[in-house]
Amino acid sequence: MGIKYLISILFIYTCSLKGHELTNNLQHGIEYRKPEDIKDYWVSEKLDGIRGRWTGTTLLTRNGNRINAPKWFTQQWPKVSLDGEIWLARNEFQTTLSCIMKQGKQHHQCWRQLAFMLFDLPDHNGTFSERIVALKALVNKTQSPHLKVIQQVKISTLPALENRLTNIIAQGGEGLMLHHKDAYYQKGRSNSLMKLKRKQDAEAKVINHILGKGKFAGMLGALEVQTPKGIIFRIGTGFTNAQRKQPPNVGSTITYQYIGKTKRGVPRFASFLRIRSL
Repeated sequence: MGIKYLISILFIYTCSLKGHELTNNLQHGIEYRKPEDIKDYWVSEKLDGIRGRWTGTTLLTRNGNRINAPKWFTQQWPKVSLDGEIWLARNEFQTTLSCIMKQGKQHHQCWRQLAFMLFDLPDHNGTFSERIVALKALVNKTQSPHLKVIQQVKISTLPALENRLTNIIAQGGEGLMLHHKDAYYQKGRSNSLMKLKRKQDAEAKVINHILGKGKFAGMLGALEVQTPKGIIFRIGTGFTNAQRKQPPNVGSTITYQYIGKTKRGVPRFASFLRIRSL
């Protein structure tokens, strides 16, 4: 395990322990549910970046930790709260995270590639459709190369939505976000905001059992598995308590679900599905 990977894990873990008040003040989507009328929703790509909050003076992570962005990056940004994603490109989450943690000249160089992709105005009292208009006006007025609005489009049919999802995934994207046109900004989980992603299935060989901790003490915590291409990773979700007490044998083949892969080919958000039938 490399030092950069360890630092990244520590960064994410630290963020998860702090600033819960800010996290609760942000809006979060629910899993996709078939809408009554897809024409009532704005659709955008779900970016694989780092959620950020511009307070009007400071750039913070979703958990309230200050992000050490260069002063020129946020120069002349509007003095209002902005909700968005610090983003480089598809499949570049690790690069984005590494950039945020860099210091010195490298810090400034990599930040020039990043943008704060906006998807909402938390303190605006209008509907989502009205907030989109306001966001575009703010960005046009600011004229910052690092402040952009995520493209929002209308889709007329569910088959068209499926086609758009297919195209986004084929290009390395993660999925789609659907936001009701008449919704107001709601702190916490909002039924007016949905995440649409597509899970994929694959098989892997069990090579080790990782013991659980806390409520899973004395049971399985995760399976260490290996893909046919030799990629080794761990799966820690999707198990029943009975399966944790009697996990798949080492040497057996399991089926798991995942959503996309990292640049190294590691399945993302892997979840146990079943033991492969002989």
